[in-house]
Amino acid sequence: MQVFLVLAPVFLFLIVMLAVGFIIQKQSEKDRAVNFSKDYFIGGRSLGGFVLAMTLVATYSSGSSFVGGPGVAWLRGFGWVYLAMTQVLAAFLVMGVMGKKMAVISRKIDAVTVIDVIRVRYQSNVLANIGAVLIVAFFCGTMVAQFISGANLFAAAAGINYTLGLFIFAAVVVAFTSVGGFKAVAITDTICAIFMLVGLGVLTSAILTQGGGMSAIMATLKTQPQMLEPTSGGTIPVRLLISFWMLSGVCTLGLPQSLVRNMSYKNSRSLHQAMIYGTIVVGAMMLGMHFIGVLSRGVLSALPEGGTTDSVMPHLIVTCLSPVMAGIAIIAPLAAAISTVSSLLIAASSSIIKDVYQHSVEQSGAPVNQKTVAKFSVIATAIIGLACIVVALKPPSIIVWINMFAFGGLQTAFFWTFLLGFFWKKANTAGAFLSMVGGVFAYCYSMWAKIPLAGFHQIVVGIGLGLVLFIIGSLIGKPNDEKILKLFFPETYPEGAKIEIPERI
Repeated sequence: MQVFLVLAPVFLFLIVMLAVGFIIQKQSEKDRAVNFSKDYFIGGRSLGGFVLAMTLVATYSSGSSFVGGPGVAWLRGFGWVYLAMTQVLAAFLVMGVMGKKMAVISRKIDAVTVIDVIRVRYQSNVLANIGAVLIVAFFCGTMVAQFISGANLFAAAAGINYTLGLFIFAAVVVAFTSVGGFKAVAITDTICAIFMLVGLGVLTSAILTQGGGMSAIMATLKTQPQMLEPTSGGTIPVRLLISFWMLSGVCTLGLPQSLVRNMSYKNSRSLHQAMIYGTIVVGAMMLGMHFIGVLSRGVLSALPEGGTTDSVMPHLIVTCLSPVMAGIAIIAPLAAAISTVSSLLIAASSSIIKDVYQHSVEQSGAPVNQKTVAKFSVIATAIIGLACIVVALKPPSIIVWINMFAFGGLQTAFFWTFLLGFFWKKANTAGAFLSMVGGVFAYCYSMWAKIPLAGFHQIVVGIGLGLVLFIIGSLIGKPNDEKILKLFFPETYPEGAKIEIPERI
């Protein structure tokens, strides 16, 4: 009976997610018949400010933010809260710096994916295809982390086998994403974000009650002074804090799953509203969940038997709350994992179908069959999801680090590609190619070899070398075509200068 009470709210939530997917599919039939890719992958550029903010927040706030991160905060203390707060500016930066230019250019060239923009900016199919491959590879790493998070939550809440929990969670998210596309993802992201905030409130109240109030919890923390220190007794060096300001703060400008949101809003007002809403909600979630992680040390003094820091939040939910409230609270981290997986699935699918398959068909001169694109898109989304499920069957122990590795890889590949491509006229194909390939190789090798960096995260290697290579390549490579410069930098040309749209390559 207790298991039923815990799972009832969860299954009701999952049923709603599935229903949204099928409803959106039905409502979008006419739009998809005309241009399937535009509707399926960016929602027809129709998002308002609130939905845009919530879909960005929900995509960015993954299962790691609700499970892995708070678990590490339980272990390290307030130092990890300071580190996590580097994420607060993510929405403001992604939309404030890149939003307007990404939207304007994508409309001019009728771009549906970030790879479309790269292809036109750098006039290179090779670079675009490399980017598409990297997106799929690193997105799969992030999705595996979310599947692990969702399966662990099911297993902890219902006492069921991890594998069964994985299949229940994965089946729902893959199904509604495959069927509903971007619009379904945006709407379910909004629902997920609301549930995240509700779950945050429920869990905060439960931890304070269980721990005897804030004063009692802080008295317990004072017996472990390292929990109150910014560096957590030296376990979080200042260099690591600086690294995370890059990894989770400034360099989020290079995350394709966030940048593509800038193609989907309907007008400037929507963008401005989303910047404000998104920053407030990200701040509340990141501060709230990691703060709860620290406070939970006053309730849970040691890891659950046989568990890791990833076990802390699921354990607290099922032990500190009544069955029904536990079911409601557990929706929050599930929603975070679901929203991230659904967004990444769509983006990964678009990299294969739109950026590789459909582009090759267009280049051959053959007409694009929208029904074929639709069928292949749904199949690709499902196959990518199934591949991630297989990997998640034998999970690594700490999901927060899987998530961070994938984030770093994406940022190394795309941060300079977009930032310099949008704001430096000399940025060219050679620079982008060297930066993307060389930076990612250096980042992955330094992570694999565990090269010591005096406390810095390996993202410093990837981003730093990527910048150097980009500048070198841009200075020695072939200059940009004037059509490209007029398209991306119209403000530098005399008023009235005609802007020609470059031909697709």
